[in-house]
Amino acid sequence: MKQYDILVVGGGHAGLEASIAAAKMGCSVALLTMDPDALGRMSCNPAIGGTAKGHLVHEIDALGGVMGRIADATGIQFRTLNSSRGPAVWSSRCQSDREKYSAFCAATAALVPGLDVLQGMATEVHADDSGVTGASTISGERISANAVIITAGTFLNGRLFTGLNSEEGGRAGEPAACGLTESLERLGLESARLKTGTPPRILAASIDYEKCGEQNGDEPPVGFSLYSDPEAFPELPQISCWLTYTNPKTHEELRKGFDHSPLFQGIITGSGPRYCPSIEDKIVRFSDKDRHHIFLEPEGLDDPLVYMNGFPTSLPEECQRAALATIPGLENAEMVRAGYAVEYDFFPAFQIRHTLESRIVPGLYLAGQVNGTSGYEEAAAQGIMAGINAACKLQGRNELVLKRSEAYIGVLIDDLINKAPREPYRMFTSRAEYRLLLRQDNADRRLLPLGYSLGLLNQDSYNRFLEREALIEDGLSFFRKVRLKPEVVNPLLEKRSLHPVAEAAPIERLCKRPGVAFHEFTALLDECSKEEINDLLGNSRAFGQVALELKYEGYIKRQEAQVARLERMESKVIPEDFDYQAVEALSSESRESLERVRPGTLGQASRLSGVRNADLSVLMVMLRGRA
Repeated sequence: MKQYDILVVGGGHAGLEASIAAAKMGCSVALLTMDPDALGRMSCNPAIGGTAKGHLVHEIDALGGVMGRIADATGIQFRTLNSSRGPAVWSSRCQSDREKYSAFCAATAALVPGLDVLQGMATEVHADDSGVTGASTISGERISANAVIITAGTFLNGRLFTGLNSEEGGRAGEPAACGLTESLERLGLESARLKTGTPPRILAASIDYEKCGEQNGDEPPVGFSLYSDPEAFPELPQISCWLTYTNPKTHEELRKGFDHSPLFQGIITGSGPRYCPSIEDKIVRFSDKDRHHIFLEPEGLDDPLVYMNGFPTSLPEECQRAALATIPGLENAEMVRAGYAVEYDFFPAFQIRHTLESRIVPGLYLAGQVNGTSGYEEAAAQGIMAGINAACKLQGRNELVLKRSEAYIGVLIDDLINKAPREPYRMFTSRAEYRLLLRQDNADRRLLPLGYSLGLLNQDSYNRFLEREALIEDGLSFFRKVRLKPEVVNPLLEKRSLHPVAEAAPIERLCKRPGVAFHEFTALLDECSKEEINDLLGNSRAFGQVALELKYEGYIKRQEAQVARLERMESKVIPEDFDYQAVEALSSESRESLERVRPGTLGQASRLSGVRNADLSVLMVMLRGRA
């Protein structure tokens, strides 16, 4: 029986990031999965990124994770969402070739020294008084490990529903993982049920595209990863997606199936994602709307199937077919696989620390949908953090906890623990208080040095980062001092109906004016000045950072001041053994929330549901008395 430092259970996006990160940090790692050929399989939409999710992918990439690189290598359409709005909400998204993505995941894992991919299903986690000791599989094999990371996705006692028909399964065509939930419950963890859904797949050749709106990707396309070769990007041909809509006839056909809906008949008890509801839920909740978007997204370059984004459903198959025939462009669409819902076990995240280690069982980590999240990106973000922290703990190094002011990953984990959502959690830019500081374009500036210090990035990557940082600093200094004379800049200002300047003005101040792009001011520099910053002008990433830092300087400083105030709250540590029951002045709701989560700082306590300002004042007084 081989002894591993870390055992990762589950080969999805969380498991892949966790196992690769831990192995790159020098640990011996076993990745246990039911199907080694299905690593990183896209069970739902074959796409990476999206609003706020793109931020997570950039952060994973900056830390040294693999999701961004695999997305770049297998993307067939790249777009930047919200590009007409401010940079805080710009979000990268790519449509991926589903089969190529999974194949690239397997190939990537195979190249990592110290990582063994094992086939099997874990049914029990073993632990003694000091913590986990490993796990057993359904075949009776015992795998010993000093840490175990559970990344089982939607497979834990998973059940699939189409109409009133149901069967065990983690996703279509694959079995559920049985026994593991019960094992963790015996160790003291509390579980609950969640639900998610997926739409029908239809044959691309059966769609009448003339009745649909074409959705092109960006030109030129922009990828996720700092480490993808720009000369070879994009690696695959780029294609279009398509847009159509439901209509009142569609909704009428869908309503005919409500009597056989597992959702409306109470057969499904788990909570579904509020922000990505089933189509039947949409037409009930938004009964005033007579149409809903349906995005038709190819599953791959050579794949005949199209994914109907916006049409997840668990209605009977015949009802789905009838509804499809009412949608423009899909009148003759051939449905190859019906949509279905999957209900599965998860473990509310108040039971874990910010390192993603269990509060109850030392050495046990949970990451991904088992913590109550939805989405590949949220899962991968947790996976890399679990892998990093399991490795750090075993190696006696400081564990990594990202603050809300440092990364969307920090916001994600903090929200999961403090709010312990009872519905699948999805990341949005609105969840981040400091989103102007946490832009996707500066993820490397925030997190790359951490990835390098952990051993997840090589020296060349770090050297390129340092060179880029030097260009940015030199550029900021240059544009704060260089001035444009009135006769040079006023024609541009007047063309944009902006007030002219009476004397030479620094570009630092001019660029804050609305309606003029930063590069338009730099184009007015004389040749000597351009020569001085020639290296910056040739580095689009560094140049973009200078432009954004200067244009939004005032807003950035305001958020940095807010972060400083937050840090004062976060510095007030609450002892692990603090007796909340003994503090009579606390409200009962506050006491219950504090006891359940046991926040590590006063700042974390302030974000718990039910904790009022008056309760915080009481805690501050009590902590001062213990000092």
